[in-house]
Formats: sequence, C-alpha cells, structure tokens
Amino acid sequence: MSYSNNDLYTPETTEKLAEHYKEILKLLGEDTEREGLEKTPLRVAKAMQFLTKGYLEDPAAILNSARFREEYQQIVLVKDIEMYSMCEHHMLPFYGKAHVAYIPNGFITGVSKLTRVVDTFARRFQVQERLTVQIRDCIQQTLNPLGVAVVIEAEHMCMTMRGVKKPGSLTVTSSVRGSFEKDNKTRAEALSLIKS
Repeated sequence: MSYSNNDLYTPETTEKLAEHYKEILKLLGEDTEREGLEKTPLRVAKAMQFLTKGYLEDPAAILNSARFREEYQQIVLVKDIEMYSMCEHHMLPFYGKAHVAYIPNGFITGVSKLTRVVDTFARRFQVQERLTVQIRDCIQQTLNPLGVAVVIEAEHMCMTMRGVKKPGSLTVTSSVRGSFEKDNKTRAEALSLIKS
C-alpha cells in the first residue's frame, strides 16, 4: 500500500456529519440559523474528518516509504513530538508529547516517518495506553528493530475542563520491547536522553 499525505474531505461524509451536528446544536438549545452558527455544522464536519484522518492512513506504509538498509545499532530517538488525539470516552482532546526510540537491526526509517506514525495513531479516537502500544507495535512489526520504546506525556481535557477539573496534570505512559525491555542500562540511557 502506498502512502500520500492529504487532507481531502469526502463530500458525502461531510454532508451527513454536518446534518448530525446541526441536530446536536438544536438539541442543546441553539439557534442553528443565527449568523455565528450557520456554517458551524459544516466546519465541525470537516474538522472531525481531519481530527480522525488516521483511520485512512497506513502507518506501516509510512515507515516503509523511507526504509533504508543501515548497520547502525545504537539508539535513535525522536523526542518532543507534538501529539493531539481525541479521548474515545468523552470525545474531548488530549494532547502532549510523544518520545519514540528504537535500535535498528539492519534497517532505519526516515525520522519524520516516526512522527507521522505518531500522528496516524493519534488521529483516531483513542485512550493513551492503547495509543502508546500501537505506536510501539507498528515500529516493532515493520522495522523489526533490536528494541523500541515509546513514552507519551499528555494532558486530558476530559479531566481538566470537566470531571475532576485538574488543569496541568499530566498522564505518562510508556511501552518497551526488545533491548529496552531486557536491558536496564539501555532503558536507562533512553530515559536519560528523553529527559535531557
């Protein structure tokens, strides 16, 4: 499967989503004919397609689109990757930073492809725990590295703007395989690089 980056909206999906969002606004007591809201259902329909575009992307194809033979066998780390996702429980955003490390085993990938893999899985309805594992598993299965580690730090709007209302609180998840799982020194080195 080939990979191309695009932000195209499906007209039929956009129209159906807009109809539903218009009804939602009415159910919440809004006047959907007033100037400020007249085009809101259409805008939200397009926004939701963008925010969930990860369903249409193949993360393995992204990694394979820039896969190169290389004998480097040390840690490759891309850190502080901005990440935006949607909580599947409340359909509110959670956002923060992802840190992705791997130790190549004969093949490397373009570092920008690691950030695109993060985006692909983040642009779906998610929980942070699953998101962390999906990124790890995709890299492990596609590149077969000696080890892979993923750490995500995120603030969840479902916890900060509603519910317990604790702004500024971060949720941190991590998932490791291979060398990072078996070798404490390697794992410590990766965590040190992330914190530095």
